[in-house]
Amino acid sequence: MAKIGIDFGGTKIEAAALDDAGAWLSRLRTPTPGNYDAAIRAVADLIAQTEQAVGPVASVGIGAPGSISTRTGVMRNANTTYLNGRRFREDLVTALGREVRLENDANCLALSEAFDGAAAGARVTFAVIIGTGCGGGLVVDGRIVDGANGIAGEWGHIPLPWASGDEVPGPVCWCGLNGCLEKWISGTGFQDDYQRRTGVAKKGADIIAEARAGDPASAATLDTYIDRLGRALAVIANIADPDCFVFGGGMSNVSEIYARLPAVIDRYTFSDAWEARLVPAQWGDSSGVRGAAHLWS
Repeated sequence: MAKIGIDFGGTKIEAAALDDAGAWLSRLRTPTPGNYDAAIRAVADLIAQTEQAVGPVASVGIGAPGSISTRTGVMRNANTTYLNGRRFREDLVTALGREVRLENDANCLALSEAFDGAAAGARVTFAVIIGTGCGGGLVVDGRIVDGANGIAGEWGHIPLPWASGDEVPGPVCWCGLNGCLEKWISGTGFQDDYQRRTGVAKKGADIIAEARAGDPASAATLDTYIDRLGRALAVIANIADPDCFVFGGGMSNVSEIYARLPAVIDRYTFSDAWEARLVPAQWGDSSGVRGAAHLWS
């Protein structure tokens, strides 16, 4: 029987059905509604449409922003803010009339890539999400590591390590703290850094193109970004020592990071020699939905 994954994103909700071998059976997308009740209905409708296409399904997994509080059972830290404070998983169970498993979307990406993607064969996989925000997910021996409080992998809200000069105290983050990694190494942080240097607002893709063409300000912004990202990844290397870092989000498409990051990470790790695979997600923006389907594997 097919297994369904749902990727609940900020702009779209995707449903996919996979067979036991991981082959696509069906894929559907719908815009993310603007309110909670409509979102529940949208997920239920996608699953009903998928079942019409592929027949009865064995399981349903949901990848969503944020995480479920281990204390209260409600959603927290979701950038789709109407999910916060709601019993999202339980409400889906009621609406669907079946059990579902729900995980953070970054964890789903890590699981997908460790299962049959770019991190296949790795014992410890860390997913690096560097897009509009900054997130992470940790998979060990093919299993998601949530941690005691459900926050394992949430590296976007630790401070930039080995910060100095104008990096201290750092920009104020939406979480209320200063200098969080999300403000430095997300795609948004990359654009903000360029604007601080030049006084000009530009899209990340334009800054990258200009850096490659030799523009000094753009090249300096990219150099600094890679240095900061390397320092951030060195912390993960020192704690979890992954044998594979797999990258998703818009900045994962910047090819320079894969060639230049290892030297920076090595400089900051507590080891005589450091090495690991650094690879873009094989399944791209479909990793989340595939990981959600694999939550029952």
